[in-house]
Amino acid sequence: MDKLIITAAICGAEATRSDNPNLPLTADELAVAAREAEDAGAAIIHLHVRDERGEPSQDRRYFDAAFAAIAAAGVRAIVQPSTGGAAGMSADERVQPVDANPEMASLDCGTLNFGDTIFVNDLPLMREFAVRMRERGVIPELECFEPGHIANALRLRDEGLLPDHLHFNIVLGVPGALPANPDNLLFMVGRLPAGASWTATGIGRHQTTIALLSIASGGHVRVGFEDSVYYARGVLADSNGQQVARIARIAHEYGRPLATPDDARNLLCIPKRSAA
Repeated sequence: MDKLIITAAICGAEATRSDNPNLPLTADELAVAAREAEDAGAAIIHLHVRDERGEPSQDRRYFDAAFAAIAAAGVRAIVQPSTGGAAGMSADERVQPVDANPEMASLDCGTLNFGDTIFVNDLPLMREFAVRMRERGVIPELECFEPGHIANALRLRDEGLLPDHLHFNIVLGVPGALPANPDNLLFMVGRLPAGASWTATGIGRHQTTIALLSIASGGHVRVGFEDSVYYARGVLADSNGQQVARIARIAHEYGRPLATPDDARNLLCIPKRSAA
């Protein structure tokens, strides 16, 4: 198996301080969370940002502030901003962080029910985001919540809009979308094209279960406050680093070494960039 890439989704757009008072919100707090997650074994930091009121935002200014604070903290992990933002945001709002030229960014591959709302990702939007990423050399992580989303991603590939190496994130357990269980994860993995890499994300109480199955199946793992603010049933997590550390320990005991940030860049075929 490849070395295990751990992604830390450190903030998200849904959780609030009332859910967990340890949730990082400001640029400086996100930088501390990213540093802790990397120190615990994360190679990718999946990034959402908030405004001064703690509300989800895709404003480029907040991303720039977070990128700068994370860099100043000495984080070497891949910083992967979200272009999902929050339900109801326009395409123009959502795509803003791509203009900051990150190494990677998320690319949602289909519309879905998201709790009581609808998260809209039609094909024109997907094409627009894929083109923007391709123009800037940003590697997309293909976010798939339903089996049809994989088909959408392959359509973008066939239209020449995606890089040669495809990396998927299979997200299970969002209320209204495909439930999180082993059968559904293995079914989704079975639909992926040969040579693709994949990460698995379990929402809420399914986070650790899906992570364990992914480790054993040759996939990679995402954990963090975006997906669950708990460490165990009824026990709030102290930090994103705490959640990452558990996965790192389990992977070590299983005999699967962790990917460093540079290992992850190699595995995901991320082009090297000049220091300038």
